[in-house]
Amino acid sequence: MNEFATSRMMWDAGIEETAARDLLARDSAVFLHQRGSTPCLNAIRKAEGIWIEDIAGRRYMDFHGNNVHHIGYGHPRLKAALKAQMDELPFTPRRYTSEPAVALAERLVASSPHGSAKVLFAPSGSDAVEIALKLARLKTGRYKTLAFWDSYHGHGYGAVSAAGTGTDRTHRIGPLLPGGLLVPPFDSDVTGEAPTPEARATLCTRMLRYTLAREGDVAAVIAEPVLSSPALPPPGFWPEVRRACEEHGAQLIFDEIPTGLGKTGRLFAAEHAGVSADITVLGKALGGGMLPLAAVIADGSFDLAPELALGHYTHEKNPLTTRAGLTTLEIIEEEGLVAHARELGSWSLARLHDMRSRLPLIGGLSAAGLLIGVDLVDRDGRPAPQLAERAMWCALSLGLSLKAAEGRLILSPPLIISEAEMGSALEILERAIRAVAP
Repeated sequence: MNEFATSRMMWDAGIEETAARDLLARDSAVFLHQRGSTPCLNAIRKAEGIWIEDIAGRRYMDFHGNNVHHIGYGHPRLKAALKAQMDELPFTPRRYTSEPAVALAERLVASSPHGSAKVLFAPSGSDAVEIALKLARLKTGRYKTLAFWDSYHGHGYGAVSAAGTGTDRTHRIGPLLPGGLLVPPFDSDVTGEAPTPEARATLCTRMLRYTLAREGDVAAVIAEPVLSSPALPPPGFWPEVRRACEEHGAQLIFDEIPTGLGKTGRLFAAEHAGVSADITVLGKALGGGMLPLAAVIADGSFDLAPELALGHYTHEKNPLTTRAGLTTLEIIEEEGLVAHARELGSWSLARLHDMRSRLPLIGGLSAAGLLIGVDLVDRDGRPAPQLAERAMWCALSLGLSLKAAEGRLILSPPLIISEAEMGSALEILERAIRAVAP
């Protein structure tokens, strides 16, 4: 019996033998079941730094974390700031503001790639995307959106309608909102005649330009400047998209919900693109891995509908959530986490290239800071999703939690991780890949 089979059996047995079994059963009984959430994988009792710990006391380095844990779990400075804020001011009703809300908005405007900008806060990234789409409609008087196939921007009706994830577009909830247009992504060769990344990116921009011209009334192009898979387009791609948007009157929305705030080695992922969007959307890590918070940063010209409630959420200017965001940004800056992500990401990629020379199962590698993709392939060089899934389970049994998607293992550790911890994680990864190799 190989290491993978043994570790999966040990994992399942561990779940059965602990109190997690009863808690998972209770969870399944009271929550509506949905993909990726319920039924749950396990039950967690502790999260600290780069680690999560289950009810049985087993610890895992969390290289998944839904990209909320940039500053790690339970950062002492953030906990102290939130405790103090609860004592000082726990809530602000609508129509009132507070110091943390204004200070966070000011900091985001000052640090963003936008020039003159204004902000709205929302309780989730999906809600923030809805606001961004509203703003684009208001400014242009149009309703159509253009996105890339296989993209994901949230689960609100507007976000689903404006994205290209197949499982979301084909579910049984009825028709999507009208106007959602899609083109192949920059790394797709739909013609079979674009063998290089540059050729595929050129093909993508041509299709995007063609669609904008033929439709004539597109309100917005929405995309991740760095794909969370991860993937970066060749240089010049985003400037060409930016020019196409300007020529056809479409607003450019950058979704940085999973990739912003330093994960890619830049505070804003758009810094890799070489252009500034009209609207930037942040989320996930903005709440410091403790509280839900997202933000829309828009060019000042979008401040054009004071009579409408664009994102008038009950917790829009909540002093607790905005204190979490403000403290998180302070920690990222003062602990040098953006540069650390860039430097440790380069170190990790070098280690992975060395690993690849020993493991034929590794096909390709991609990275942007501490967002890293490891492609597993079969003997013919084709993506091997089943092997990636098995490697994920094996890594989990060895103490490393990561994500598997379409034959790719995605590593997204907290930005506070040390070089020694990263080295230990990569050793686990190598053991897991060796265990599932045919």
